[in-house]
Amino acid sequence: MILLVLGGEKSGKSGLAYERFREAPGPGTVLAMGLARDEAFRRQILAHRLERDPAFPVTEPGAELPSALEAQRTGGRKVLVDSLDFWLFTCMEDGRIRTGELLEALEGYRAPDAPLCALVSCEVGLGPIAPSSLARRFAREQGALNQALAALAQEALLVVAGLPLRLK
Repeated sequence: MILLVLGGEKSGKSGLAYERFREAPGPGTVLAMGLARDEAFRRQILAHRLERDPAFPVTEPGAELPSALEAQRTGGRKVLVDSLDFWLFTCMEDGRIRTGELLEALEGYRAPDAPLCALVSCEVGLGPIAPSSLARRFAREQGALNQALAALAQEALLVVAGLPLRLK
């Protein structure tokens, strides 16, 4: 089962996705995608870790998210991926967009007996126009990724001001 949770910055999307992940049956793993590049973000990552149940290990697969998803599914573990915008940024820095690989890895989670795969992603286009060509490219890539994920997901939610809106 694939659950896609979209929202803007600090909308409450991660908290909602974590709640759904925690409630789903079976063992699970959190796949954290953010890279701490400044002190403020390090504190935010630490706060997320302290809020989460220690029963769910946290791994940081970086650009190798598709293979990490395959390994978790094969092992029968539910996953929470937080957040795909960071994964996309990492892929762009590496010079290789891997959306096809990600979508292929997610296909297995659509099976009726598959564990939950909760995906968190920022919805783009709700803020100001991107001021640089790099930011515009990122917005285009993120928008295309979110559209592909929404088509694949069995359930999709948009979180606004902490309130979930069912899209699918």
